[in-house]
Amino acid sequence: MASATTSISSHPAALRDVKAARIGGLRQQQASVAPSAAAARGQRARAVRSLRAAEPARQPVAASAAAAAPAAPVADEAAALAAVDYEALARELEGASPLEIMDRALAMFGSEIAIAFSGAEDVALIEYAKLTGRPFRVFSLDTGRLNPETYQLFDKVEKHYGIRIEYMFPDASEVQELVRTKGLFSFYEDGHQECCRVRKVRPLRRALRGLRAWITGQRKDQSPGTRASIPLVQVDPSFEGLDGGAGSLVKWNPVANVDGKDIWTFLRTMDVPVNALHAQGYVSIGCEPCTRPVLPGQHEREGRWWWEDAKAKECGLHKGNIDKDGQAAAAAAAPRTANGNGSAGAPDIFESPAVVSLTRAGVENLLRLESRAEPWLVVLYAPWCPFCQAMEASYVELAERLAGSGGVKVARFRADGEQKPFAQAELQLQSFPTVLLFPSRTARPIKYPSEKRDVDSLLAFVNSLR
Repeated sequence: MASATTSISSHPAALRDVKAARIGGLRQQQASVAPSAAAARGQRARAVRSLRAAEPARQPVAASAAAAAPAAPVADEAAALAAVDYEALARELEGASPLEIMDRALAMFGSEIAIAFSGAEDVALIEYAKLTGRPFRVFSLDTGRLNPETYQLFDKVEKHYGIRIEYMFPDASEVQELVRTKGLFSFYEDGHQECCRVRKVRPLRRALRGLRAWITGQRKDQSPGTRASIPLVQVDPSFEGLDGGAGSLVKWNPVANVDGKDIWTFLRTMDVPVNALHAQGYVSIGCEPCTRPVLPGQHEREGRWWWEDAKAKECGLHKGNIDKDGQAAAAAAAPRTANGNGSAGAPDIFESPAVVSLTRAGVENLLRLESRAEPWLVVLYAPWCPFCQAMEASYVELAERLAGSGGVKVARFRADGEQKPFAQAELQLQSFPTVLLFPSRTARPIKYPSEKRDVDSLLAFVNSLR
């Protein structure tokens, strides 16, 4: 495992100070602090503990004059950190800039805190850490399923900052068992949680057991359903740290209050590496099979696990964000639709005289027929799905064209909520929307294989099989 970095940014310090001052009121910390603050937050010069406890300790590196002071006993420091009221500290930092929050985190925890790195927000975190002038550590989870562009980003970040990222990998035997038992893409069929648990959550748990605190790039605007209330600093509700047990790990979220657009302004201003996939429409980037570009105006998390209901877009790394009580209360208060599918709130779509609305009984009748008078084209949809909404106009236009020429019935079937298990078992549903053609002389429906949902592509599919 590579050691922590102590190198200073390659950009001239004065230029960095000017640039940083432009973003969100950032200001470089002064070299000297009040004596009382220095006593409470002085830099510690100790051996760097590896994320893997079995590795030998590294030599300490002084980051400032404060590091030359005698270090307090580790036990005393751990007790002092455990005594901190982190809720009060979060309130104190509410108006602070990300740079100030990063400086406080590194000052308090020294070599026993690390930045979790994977995406754009995390490059910003590394830049903030560099601007503090303090030594810092970075770790990342290599799931084995990342995009090539993500691996290229890792390499660029290491070279840009002169660091070595401390990579964590899933247990090979667990991955082998999962793939041999359920295949390479089981998450499309039964949800992403099991795969994420093996490839991400358990490696993260191992990493965090070697730390007292970690730093994440979570933002409140990333996922309104799960991240809207994340604090700037908190006792981690889900994972354990170096001492073990509940409350043994602290979680810092320095950019929690920063909008995504401001993060990107900062990244462009500081001229730092970013993932090449961002230029291709990707916003939130995870593993390759579970990430895709989003449409203009869509929320960034819509590109993650798109085949699942958009209720809790978390992989498990930040599962403490999910307010189960709040979700249950919201579900109880939400009105139900007439067909009992739930997920109410979004207006219905594909409404047109040319589009037949099918009930489950109607779909079951179509499935039973071995010979039909005419082919049926059916879209399986959910009104809340942005991809369904995006294809509504083209599907209605296709229905109107086919209604004029005759020979093909065009229909819709709402397949979310209570109907989803049926659609998955009988109608090949994996994600919304799914388009099926029921040929006139073939019992089994044929699934439209492409994500091109314009009128001409859909019409070519129909004409090739009608």
